Amino acid sequence: MAHITLVLPFALPLPEFAPDMVRALQAPALAALLSRTSSARRAPKADTVHALPHETWLARELGLADDGRTPFAVAAMRGLNLDPGAGRWHIVTPAHIQIARSHLMMADTRQVSLDDADGRALFDAASTLCEEIGHELRYGDAHTWFLRADDWTGFDTASPDTVANMDLTDFMPKGAQAQAYRRLQNEVQMAWHAHPVNAAREAKRLPVVNAFWLWGASGGASVQAQQPVKNMASYAVPGWLAALGQQRLPSLDRLDDVLAQGGLLVAGNLGEAALAADWHGWLQGMQHLEDALFAPLLAALKDGRVRELRLVLSSREGLADYTTTAMAQRKFWRRPTLDSLT
Repeated sequence: MAHITLVLPFALPLPEFAPDMVRALQAPALAALLSRTSSARRAPKADTVHALPHETWLARELGLADDGRTPFAVAAMRGLNLDPGAGRWHIVTPAHIQIARSHLMMADTRQVSLDDADGRALFDAASTLCEEIGHELRYGDAHTWFLRADDWTGFDTASPDTVANMDLTDFMPKGAQAQAYRRLQNEVQMAWHAHPVNAAREAKRLPVVNAFWLWGASGGASVQAQQPVKNMASYAVPGWLAALGQQRLPSLDRLDDVLAQGGLLVAGNLGEAALAADWHGWLQGMQHLEDALFAPLLAALKDGRVRELRLVLSSREGLADYTTTAMAQRKFWRRPTLDSLT
């Protein structure tokens, strides 16, 4: 029988909206999974401002870090069939920065959709600038590149989801070595300003790609140990996260494959709505998970195909961790409720 860990980024609505969301959500299977448990705990909000709770949880769970950092670069490279060698690599995410009334703000990178042709064209322009200052840039997919900068240490940069729709002043790296990164970012921004890809995007009223966002650095002694996780599957997650595992699900129709092998499943379809505070879209995303994921998992628990299910739910503010089993689901005296989401 399988043991499954289900990670649901942004499945916890923000506290000020949670009561209304719980009243509106019709999810009896999820209510049973969260109410009839063998263990339940809430993790306190981490002090780090460089990653979201589910990102630090994944880094720790996958053995990549235990200090609140998210050194995903090398593991993501290997998942995208790139050999990192012995270098120190950073994930590069092409993004859109806009000027708000009093500050700069980076949009959710899910809203900056790039096909492979446009991604490679922008990559080529940036790669030339990187090579001129002695740094190699590697292409993973349209949204996931990697920069080698062995001497860029001592400063932390935040994940794209951490900074999405936030004041960038709080997240820009500081220090002598960070200045080299900021200079490179400015040069790339200037090269992209009049790039044909952005001209075409502007004509279509799409967000232009004007940001060269660096994060997730890893390398050194950890390089050889970081391999894609065999029993990790993902659905609707950013490319860097999908690259950490060996199975990418285009839909949840193949859930039986996950149930058969067990392991870790990350379902990220709630991210865009949650980051935009689109709670109608969030409710629709949760309803899809109820029908395609929570109800089948509850049935699998009851008929013995799944022995233990662990649910890890998160928001910007924190993380909740629940474990349920077939035996726990027999606790009929516990009324199924979604109050755990509040």
